Amino acid sequence: MAPAPLTKRRLLGLDRSGGPPPATLRGQPLNPWTVPNAIGFARLGLVPVFLVFAFTSGDGRSTTAALLFWLVTASDYFDGVVARMTGQYSRLGALLDPLVDRLIVASGVVVAWHFDLLPRWALAVLLAREVFMVAVTRLALWRGADLNVNMLGRWAVWPTMFSLFLAMLVDTRVADAFLIVGLALTLVATYQYVRAGWPASRGPSTSA
Repeated sequence: MAPAPLTKRRLLGLDRSGGPPPATLRGQPLNPWTVPNAIGFARLGLVPVFLVFAFTSGDGRSTTAALLFWLVTASDYFDGVVARMTGQYSRLGALLDPLVDRLIVASGVVVAWHFDLLPRWALAVLLAREVFMVAVTRLALWRGADLNVNMLGRWAVWPTMFSLFLAMLVDTRVADAFLIVGLALTLVATYQYVRAGWPASRGPSTSA
């Protein structure tokens, strides 16, 4: 099947029609040596650096830690653009990106919890959701299914990440509000994952 033309909407990730690229599906070779995967490895390496700066800040508020958090978060979008521009899709990239995303969310939550930067009940729900999604993804892969990120899940990331980023910079209720909005969107997206992924996990590989 010929690849879909690279329109502006597709390049920016707004057009997801046609399903995931074949090279990212279960059973395909990992193909680690790509530019997007290099970005993914760099993102992964920055997570512990972020944690060092955050935990040595004294109160959890550090411009350096916040900027590192933003860099790891925003570069997820950038490596997707690079993959679409170069056509360098890979199975490893499909597995690495969500892993780094969940690691940086969990790291941000741990920092915010430790220094009491955001409402702890919301942080607990967010962390529980991430653990749940790891378990669901592993179950789906074991059953031979792929769970692909839905659009609401993509949009839910931004208010959540912004709240963590903002809380590491200043003490403001705006960060609390963004966290609650992001959490609400995330929970709805999680319901959509489960509703779409449960039938898929009972049969051959499919998309969620």
